[in-house]
Amino acid sequence: MEIHIRTARIEDTEAILEIVNDAILNTTAIYDYDVRTLNEQLDWFREKGQQNFPVIVATHENDKVLGFGTYGSFRLKAGYKFTVEHSVYVREGFSGKGIGKLILSELIEVAKKQKLHTIIGLIDTDNAGSIAFHEKFGFEKAGVLKEAGYKFEKWLDVQLMQLLLK
Repeated sequence: MEIHIRTARIEDTEAILEIVNDAILNTTAIYDYDVRTLNEQLDWFREKGQQNFPVIVATHENDKVLGFGTYGSFRLKAGYKFTVEHSVYVREGFSGKGIGKLILSELIEVAKKQKLHTIIGLIDTDNAGSIAFHEKFGFEKAGVLKEAGYKFEKWLDVQLMQLLLK
């Protein structure tokens, strides 16, 4: 399967929404409870563009979106302006095919070009696969936030991971 990585376009928003809503309903990758509407996702997409934050998609046959990644402000205070928090999501049924690797590699390159210093990832501690995935990219464990989230009727611990860009 040939995968292409490119900057997302507004017409990709519906496919991104499908991936996001699946993650909301079925995983602890996103701590939201309620699915998003297309209008909410379009607003999200436009805000990313206005703030000069990338939205990267992985596609294959017929330009079908198989995954996406982005980053945004880690904190809104000026002293954090060189630090971003990233997200990478792959469509159900396509994990383990190198799609996330391609997306995260591109996000890291864009962050370097934007002269950012640190990329942060917040990962549910039960998601050993995602933690190992990030470690392969050089992300280091920077602490655990105990019971910082709540979803599916249980408290969730969050692994804070950090990559210093060089």
